[in-house]
Formats: sequence, structure tokens, C-alpha cells
Amino acid sequence: MIERDADKVASKLELWGGVECTIVRVGDEYRDQSAETGHTLRKDDIDLIADLGVSTVRYPILWESIAPDSLDRCDWSWTDERLAMLRERGIEVIGGLLHHGSGPRYTSLLDRDLPAKLAEFAARAAERYPWIEQWTPVNEPLTTARFSGLYGHWYPHGRDYPTFLRALANECRGTLEAMRAIRSVIPGAKLVQTEDLGKTFSTAPLRYQAAHENERRWLSLDLLCGRVTSAHNWHSILFGAGVGWAELEAFESGEATPDLIGINHYLTSERFLDHRIGLYPSHEIGGNRRNTYVDAEAVRVKRLEADTGIAARLREAWQRYKIPMAVTEVHHGCHRDEQLRWFAEVWKTAGALRDEGMDLRAVTLWSLFGNVDWRFLLTQKHGFYDTGAFDVRSGTPRPTAVAHAAKAYAAGEDYDHPALDSPGWWRRPPRLYAWSGRCKPMEFDGRKLLITGATGTLGQALARACDERALPYCLTDRAELDISDPRSVAAALEKHRPWAIINTAGFVRVPDAETEQEACISANTIGPENLARACAAAGVKLVTYSSDLVFDGRLGRPYVESDPASPTGVYGLSKARAERRVLEAMDQALVLRTSAFFGIWDEHNFAWHVLSTLARGESFTACEHSEVSPTFVPDLCHATLDLLVDGESGIWHVANEGRLSWYEFARRVAEGAGFDPALVRPLGSGEPSLTALASEKGGLLRPFDHALEDWLRHMRGRPELQPPQEVEEEPLEIAAE
Repeated sequence: MIERDADKVASKLELWGGVECTIVRVGDEYRDQSAETGHTLRKDDIDLIADLGVSTVRYPILWESIAPDSLDRCDWSWTDERLAMLRERGIEVIGGLLHHGSGPRYTSLLDRDLPAKLAEFAARAAERYPWIEQWTPVNEPLTTARFSGLYGHWYPHGRDYPTFLRALANECRGTLEAMRAIRSVIPGAKLVQTEDLGKTFSTAPLRYQAAHENERRWLSLDLLCGRVTSAHNWHSILFGAGVGWAELEAFESGEATPDLIGINHYLTSERFLDHRIGLYPSHEIGGNRRNTYVDAEAVRVKRLEADTGIAARLREAWQRYKIPMAVTEVHHGCHRDEQLRWFAEVWKTAGALRDEGMDLRAVTLWSLFGNVDWRFLLTQKHGFYDTGAFDVRSGTPRPTAVAHAAKAYAAGEDYDHPALDSPGWWRRPPRLYAWSGRCKPMEFDGRKLLITGATGTLGQALARACDERALPYCLTDRAELDISDPRSVAAALEKHRPWAIINTAGFVRVPDAETEQEACISANTIGPENLARACAAAGVKLVTYSSDLVFDGRLGRPYVESDPASPTGVYGLSKARAERRVLEAMDQALVLRTSAFFGIWDEHNFAWHVLSTLARGESFTACEHSEVSPTFVPDLCHATLDLLVDGESGIWHVANEGRLSWYEFARRVAEGAGFDPALVRPLGSGEPSLTALASEKGGLLRPFDHALEDWLRHMRGRPELQPPQEVEEEPLEIAAE
């Protein structure tokens, strides 16, 4: 329970949690994040939350879900079950009634009766759950009003100030009336008001616009705290937009002052307005009818380093209101190491601010089970899943490194991981707009990965991915590390002392394996086994790769991890034996089966071979009876590193989603690159084979179509791989006699 007395600060920083639960209306369609992430159907999620050590959870009791058709027809069954489970596990609940929503169809953000209707729903929720003491009637009212009334993203899709300010006034008045209704049932109920307080910076000509936005960002909290009197700069603006005197006076008593302010802060929350639009060729150009400018990310501007970040924003809010606070959303949609670095940085920052005397109660691990399409502000349906503390893509939530860190922090312990040896991308120079891509990758001191196979496609690609993610590594060739020689393996471990080895070395010439069996078995079976034995003895993590060719292709469906190996050739046999021997020697090893590489950094792949052949004016022949799962190498590398950072083990299938024949693959390349697909000819002979990969553990890679488009976009920068340009012949002019 929240105490308003600043002297009564919690004894320790608490771990709170949050389920991404937005129900937002776009056009005439509603999107429900609890349903899209599967949380609606998984009761066991409550136990996972409790097992992390979460003391309080922001949880949906959402109007649109419970009373979609009428306030007289409420269905509390799902909420009854979940809230009872949370209560049984001793987890306090912050009940959320509107989360970026505009309400059911019988109201909207522009409905002047919305406050009364929300209050009626709030009263019913309080009567149903009188044991809940903390409430958030409207999540992020200012942000929701901007996205719905000013930027046009969400219903009612307004793009003007009157719509924006009417929506905001309704949300804030709804919060006031809802808390009155709740307190009539629960006299000690507390208001936990959340808001995103990103700040705006600018070049000199746009300081007026930045100042306007920086005053606006406090508007929801100022209204609730009773600060918007006639002396407030926004009082006349609100009145001029149609918000009446009586509506504004209702706030002046301060009755709606939050008991706790929840700050939701994201790395891109802070913005930089720049009139020099030529410096940002890839940015969308905007303006305010007075000036044209680019709205860029402040975190990428060098001179703003000292003024940006969550610590600065929390200090501002504390100095302005002196109300107890919590960080009520911490999430970063990025690679796992970056997610981990962000969460760790926010947690440690919060601890330091408490030491300064700030009454900062908790850090909230948000999007516990991830989110879908938030990268597109929910306005487009791509099914793009961002992992949270748990990865739910298999249907059974899998704890990630972020969950492991959260559990340690909740227990009052530190959390150590080699990924934390390097700073997050928001603290590395390559993030800056002016950073030159020609500069050498930065080197960081810290525990290193050891990557074998320096001359191979995958080894080189993994090194690039590690550079991008600031994961220190050393890339070894056979001269330095011969995996078939146990003494060479031992010497490399002693020299480099890695925290993990990623083995990409091996015999890759599949047809030649039949005549070079000894070399194939040595590289593909004995070598990985040597690494596994050495890593097990040294306590070093190991990742090694296997192949779809451990299967004979006769099953008639894509293979999953539990399907027994059934190799038909020497190459597949060498990989199948390696899988078994590696896991016998080291049960915590990670074995990744993959298939049919294509990538952007080398020319040794099927897709490039198709394109280069067609560019020479030749036709291309490919088998139409053999189906595979083409795998985009950059996607594979990042998934590998994510699984390694998470500490996963066992056999995983990692391939882009989809299955197609080599012939179909070649035609898709031809069509995408602008060549006549008829130049690709089918090779019809041979026995049908289907070695495509699926996964019981959750597909980690995006659909093949999306990956191919990325590959084609890179190839369009290669003039030698483009279709010949047709030249229109000039008409022959015949002179009249």
C-alpha cells in the first residue's frame, strides 16, 4: 500500500511486473494484446510472475473486455480467475481500467459522458474486487490523447488540437470520477497515475516548438494535481479548445492528485527537432505549419548526452511534484543483450536515485510476455513479436536472461552476465547520426566469445553480429584452433579463456563427403565432440551447428526437434553423430539445426548463385522435388546469440519460417530482382524430399518472404547483379524527297 509521506520510503527497491494488455481501436477494429500474446489463455502465467519475485503487478481489468456491449452486461469470469490467483500468491494488484483504449463502442474519447460511464464501470470493479487498493483508471492519458487525437494513429483518429485536448480532458476527468467511485467502495484506494514523460530538444530556430512540447508533456499530471489554474499557461489553450471552465475547476481542488506517479520511459521517448532536414535523408519530414523539420531520436545526438536518459526525467518529475514514484514500464524491443543491459541500467539507476533521497518505490518489468506489432504502434498487422521477460512463441513461456536478472534483483542479489561487460547501444558511438559507417568497430574489454571457422560464411557473419551487439569475441581459423585436435582445443581455451565457444568450423561440401569420409567425420563429428568435452571440463558454454540433412526427407512434413535423425548420406551422418556425442559429453551444450543459408556478406550461397547466373544472361536450373527451409544468415546469427545469452541448451531448429523447393526459391529470387522468372527452369528428376524445419520450441526467425526482401534490398546495391536495362530504339527518320 502506498504511503504519501515522503519519509516512509520502502525499505528496498521493489520489482513490479506488467502484462502488456493494450486494447486499442484502430478504425473499426479492436486489438487486444493479452490475446495476441496468448496471455488470455495461459493461467500458468500467474505462477511465472510470482516465481520471479514480483511484489506488485499492473493487471488488466479492462472496460472494453468486461463490458463490451453494455455496462449492464459485465463478464468478470476471466478477471475473477486471474485476480484470485494473484491474490493467492500474495501479489498486490494495480487495477487498470483503460489501457490506451477509447472505451467500448458505446463511448469514445470524445464522448462528454465518458467520465461518468468510466466511473460507473470503476464502481462495479471496486465492488467486485474490494481488496485491490491501487488503481490506474486511465493509463498514459496524455500519450493516448496525442496518439488518438493529434497524430491520428488510434480511434477516433483526430489530427487537431481541439480533438486532442477534448480527449485529454475526458481522460483526466474520467480518472477523477473513477477514483471517486472507487473510494466510495474502498475508502483508502490509491491512484497510481502512469505517463510517458519524454522530453523534446531542438536546434535554435525550433526552441519555441520544443518549449511548447515540454510544457505539454506535464499537462495530464498538472491537471490531476490541480495545477491548471487561470495562471497556468495551458489554461487558456484548453478553454479555447472547448474545455469548459467548470471542467477545469473540477481539478483545482487537487482531489485527483496521484498517490504515486508511474514514469514509463523508453529509449526513443526523448526527441530532437532539427530544421536541417538534409542531415537526415532517411527520415520523414514533418513540421508545424510554421517550420519544416525532422523529429529525430535525441539519444542519437551527441551534444545531448548529458541531458537525456531516465535519470534526468525522473529527477524532473520528482522536483516538480514531490510525489512518490515508480518506474512503471521498462522494456526494450531489441536483441537480448541490449534488453538485458537496458533493464540492468534502469534498475541500478533507480537504486542510485533512491540513495539521493528520491522516493522511488519500484521498477516494473513491462511486457512480461512480450508484445505484438508495437513497433508499428499497433496500426499495422505484421504479427511482429517482441520478446519480453518470457518468450511465448512456442506456446509455453520460456524465461529469458531478462527474467533471470529480474529474479535476482527481486531477491536483493546482483546479477552477472558477460553481456553486461559492454554498454548498451544507446551509450556507444555508432548510434550517433553523424557516426561514419567506415569507422572500425569498437573494441570493448570484457569476457569474450570464441568463434571457430574464421574463413567460413557463418563465422564471418557471427563476427559481424558480435560487432553490432558489442559482444567481445575472438575469431579463430584452423591454424590457431584445430577442433579435431584435443591439444589445440585445450591450448585455445587456455589462451583466450572465453565464456562461450560458438563452433562454425566444419566440412561443408556435402557431395564431396561421400568420397572424403574421413575428413568429413573428423571435422563434423570428432571436432565438436572434442569441444564439448573441453567446454564441459572448463565450465564454458558451447554452441555448435547441425543440419536439416540429419533427416532423410521422407516424413512428409517439416521436421521438429523430437523427430529421430535418419541421415542418408555421409554428411548427414556426420552431423547426426555429432549431435549425439556433443550432448552426451555436455548436456548443457546448444545444438542448432539449420538449413540452406543465404546471406548478404558473401557470394557462397544459392541465392547469390541464382542472381549472378541470371545477370550473365544465362538460365538457371533447380530441383523442384526437394523442399527446404532457406535461412537468412543475419537472422540465424542474431537468434544464435539470443539463445546463448539466455543460457539455452539442447537441440533447436533455427530456420526462417516457410518451406519451398530449390526451384521455387530460385524463381522467388528472380522475380524479386526483376528478372524474367521463366529463366529459372525446373529439374524434374530425382526422388521427392522434404527436409524443411519447424520447431516445437517456438519459431525464432521471421517468415522467409521478409528475409528475402531484406536480401534483395542489399543486392540492389550491386550493379553487376541487376537485369539489363532495355534501351528504346530511336524511330528511323526517313527524309522526304
